[in-house]
Amino acid sequence: MNRPAVFAAAAMLALLAIQPIAAAEISFANPLVRQRADPHVTLQPDGWYYYTATVPEYDRIEVRRARSLNELGAADAKVVWRKHASGEMGAHIWAPEMHRIDGKWYIYFTAGRADKIWEIRLYVLENASANPLEGQWLERGQLKTGWESFSLDATTFEHRGQRYLSWTQRAPDGSKGTNIYLAKMDGPLAIRQPAVLLTRPEYAWEKIGHEVNEASSFLVKNGRVWMTYSASATDANYALGLLSAPADADLLDARAWTKSPVPVMRSSAANGQYGPGHNSFTTTPDGKTDILVYHARNYRDIVGEPLRDPNRHTRAQVLRWRADGTPDFGEPVADQGAGGAVAVARTAPR
Repeated sequence: MNRPAVFAAAAMLALLAIQPIAAAEISFANPLVRQRADPHVTLQPDGWYYYTATVPEYDRIEVRRARSLNELGAADAKVVWRKHASGEMGAHIWAPEMHRIDGKWYIYFTAGRADKIWEIRLYVLENASANPLEGQWLERGQLKTGWESFSLDATTFEHRGQRYLSWTQRAPDGSKGTNIYLAKMDGPLAIRQPAVLLTRPEYAWEKIGHEVNEASSFLVKNGRVWMTYSASATDANYALGLLSAPADADLLDARAWTKSPVPVMRSSAANGQYGPGHNSFTTTPDGKTDILVYHARNYRDIVGEPLRDPNRHTRAQVLRWRADGTPDFGEPVADQGAGGAVAVARTAPR
């Protein structure tokens, strides 16, 4: 073999040796955090991943941080707020999301009344500390959407210099099911009317058990704004859907959005993962690889009401992109360990 060929062969062997290492660097010790649903992760310029999620007791909000996603499960979880003993914000503390906006931290969360637990609305906490595990979290009250009805799962994002709020709510006319709405924000505590309906349950896969579109999350990439959402009951039928709009479109023009008629991620019996949903997006520390963070159970059959089953665990996997610029969510990956799935106790929350 001549010298150029030897060098070429050596270079190829070196590349093949590097590839498994690179793949290992973006694998995840799933489940990342046990018994934590509706996970929200944000990677900040200080190099920390900040994490919050729904606890199975539905009674408090926790915050934790770690230098890597795989370290979140072992990170200290600080309780930053507890439900009220009476009145509003007294039950069903769900889906907290923590965002850094204009030098302060904000947690958007869902809560019911202690005396009317299904009278569920959106609320906000604020903290001026640079480290959200320190300082004081102040209640900023209900985030008004323009009409009063069952509402949950608020998220916020900034695009082209404008901040938006997206959330889930029953329509003003009281019709069945929950829809996802979008509005511009005037600061972190208020929206600007009118709100626009982005998606409602239309397809059969969005109406299994309950007619649900909820838990929106946004990612801007490849010239488009991508919005994931979750649909159907919170059992093995729960699945991820997808909308998208051109990045330069008027996002408040519902006609700019295209909706996938089929789910982009659903239960995988082969991988032992059921009901994947309520995701957030983050990246590897270098910002080069997109990561999908979501919850799922590792068994299909649930005894009793799914909302009382505590074993929706936080998981993560690489979000891949096709040659045409569209996201490829793939199947929810198997848990680590022998046989993929990890057995857990199927007990009700305290």
